Amino acid sequence: MTRDEALMGRHLIDLSRQAQQRDIVVFSDFLNLNELNIFRQQSSELYSGFELYGGYELSERQMIAFLPDALCYDWKFPISCLKIMPVNKKFAEKISHRDVLGSLMNLGIERSRLGDILVQGAESYVFCQEKIAEYIIENLTRIRRTTVLAVQTLPDEMHIEPELETAEGIITTNRLDSVIACLCKISRSQASQWIRGGKVFINNKETLQITYECKPRELISVRSVGRFRFLNCQGETRKGRLKIQYEKYK
Repeated sequence: MTRDEALMGRHLIDLSRQAQQRDIVVFSDFLNLNELNIFRQQSSELYSGFELYGGYELSERQMIAFLPDALCYDWKFPISCLKIMPVNKKFAEKISHRDVLGSLMNLGIERSRLGDILVQGAESYVFCQEKIAEYIIENLTRIRRTTVLAVQTLPDEMHIEPELETAEGIITTNRLDSVIACLCKISRSQASQWIRGGKVFINNKETLQITYECKPRELISVRSVGRFRFLNCQGETRKGRLKIQYEKYK
């Protein structure tokens, strides 16, 4: 663990201590997969209970709520969902995740204040800390050369489906190293290095075991590469290898 990772771990433990001592719910910033893994490594040292949430079911970036034992009031995660849309659809450009994130960062917003960004065509949805929602609504007026409008909405009202590409592959075993090699089109030795290096996550949890056996419907995330859904094994080839089906999130 690096110095910065150790500091992150101690900070999260301190938030847990504050929640327990003050009998209030204390929230972290949005954490990425690596930071969530650091948190899980420190979970045995926590002073309080906790819950994770990122605004919707399949969220990758998530916030932690530290819950004291003596909690006696209702609470909710301070997360807002903003819909960003072009003012004039006729002249709107197709924008990317990077375009939206860049425009938000140009407003002086730290990445830790923002959750997932979901993009489809010229429209996008941004999950953010509740306290900066109005600032974004008032100040985000342009992405690339497109004039945009940001409005608050509910996750249930999102009109976006993840773009998925269904594909098939052949593996020798459903061990994680073999599956990663197939999904990412790399050698098994390279896949093993990625797994041992903490680059692979199963259902948002770091997995260092190359011999882990993948199960149907598990979400596999590979940092800097993408996310996949391992669907199932569809039988064997004549040479006894396994035929698999999976989905790749675009």
